[in-house]
Amino acid sequence: MSYERYFQENRERHLKELKQFLTIPSVSALSEHKQDMKEAAKWVAGKLEQAGLAKVEIIPTNGHPIVYAEHTQAPGKPTVLVYGHYDVQPVDPLHLWETPPFEPAIRGGKLFARGATDDKGQLFLHVKAIEAILRQEGKLPVNVKFCIEGEEEISSPNLPAFMKTQADKLAADVVLISDTSLLAKGKPAISTGLRGLCSLEATIATANTDLHSGTFGGGVPNALHAMVELLSSLHDDKGRVAVDGFYEGVPELSPDMREEFLKQRHNEEQLRADLGLDALYGEEGYSFVERTGARPTLELNGVWGGFQGEGTKTVIPKEAHAKITCRLVGDQDPAKTLERIIAHLEAHVQPGAKLTVKRGEQARAFNMDPSHPMLQKAADAYERVYGTRALFTKDGGSIPIVETFSRILQAPVVMMGFGLPDENLHAPNEHFNLENFDKGLLTIVDYLKQL
Repeated sequence: MSYERYFQENRERHLKELKQFLTIPSVSALSEHKQDMKEAAKWVAGKLEQAGLAKVEIIPTNGHPIVYAEHTQAPGKPTVLVYGHYDVQPVDPLHLWETPPFEPAIRGGKLFARGATDDKGQLFLHVKAIEAILRQEGKLPVNVKFCIEGEEEISSPNLPAFMKTQADKLAADVVLISDTSLLAKGKPAISTGLRGLCSLEATIATANTDLHSGTFGGGVPNALHAMVELLSSLHDDKGRVAVDGFYEGVPELSPDMREEFLKQRHNEEQLRADLGLDALYGEEGYSFVERTGARPTLELNGVWGGFQGEGTKTVIPKEAHAKITCRLVGDQDPAKTLERIIAHLEAHVQPGAKLTVKRGEQARAFNMDPSHPMLQKAADAYERVYGTRALFTKDGGSIPIVETFSRILQAPVVMMGFGLPDENLHAPNEHFNLENFDKGLLTIVDYLKQL
């Protein structure tokens, strides 16, 4: 039986099982869902056993459990490690959901539920692809391992330590991840880069109390004025970050990479109109997709202080705050980058203002050579199923655990995603287009067989 026919005949069963998975409210960030996390891990382990994996384990951590499975009965063949996560984002604001987030519903060829595309739906494809091969052929063309965590949405606090102590257990020739998107409907993409991350919160304090702006205005430092002046010093008038040494480790875009960006045929004017903007903005000399995929950034995520209630309160605030995140590329060191930003802030803070800084997240960027055979075979698999060869992209977001897999396991990482950019991941009405559910199953089978 062809795989197209197999998946068509089993489609109703597969969707019923996926809906069952999506009813589990496995929100890792909320302690009230701790039992739901255990139930989700147990559900995943059960489906891996049902699929025919030879060994399945639920491994406790200091947080939520890791599900490990393997089927290594193909001596001399490559080993593929499939990574995914069974945890999901919180559902707030609940009133914006058209149907309840943990009551899966199909509308217009889309499956709506929290986790439908990030990442339960995409993870499920791999389980069913393996099951299909074993039921159709009785054996796998490659060795397969699964490492499924329950903490991706809270920055994977326990997985790196597990990877370091269990590197031999997880050893593989390629790490396969489906947690990204196509460029657009019918236009597959393989991400060869994810930006790194570092963050901080800055606080400026002046007087020991808020002061009357009539009595003291013009004669004492104003924390908000000092903060605004300080933040404005972080960029020059060409959109570049003005922190000394910030661009150390940032590679220049090669002609080949710029050509890959051009192949995306991104319509900046349409984007501007869709967002209701008068103009786009960013580092001079780069297109939108280059700025957001292959260049580093320093962004203000929140700035506050002083009176924010209704009406007027003539006050000079004693403190002001700002949250800053940076997206990093190439070999930028997140720890060094933070130190450089802090040094810049300390050097430019206004007299009479006291600066304190709280360091936040730190993660290195992930980069892969698109010419690697494992990635090229993935692009071929997309072409055979979608009729269009996957483009190699650089994505602006950060998935810190991807770089960790690449570094600790010393294996190429193939980001074989089947979502779409408009599927509302992390937002109300998250959904998964069932066209990519169907094609995703076929693409994964094709890829494993070609390896």
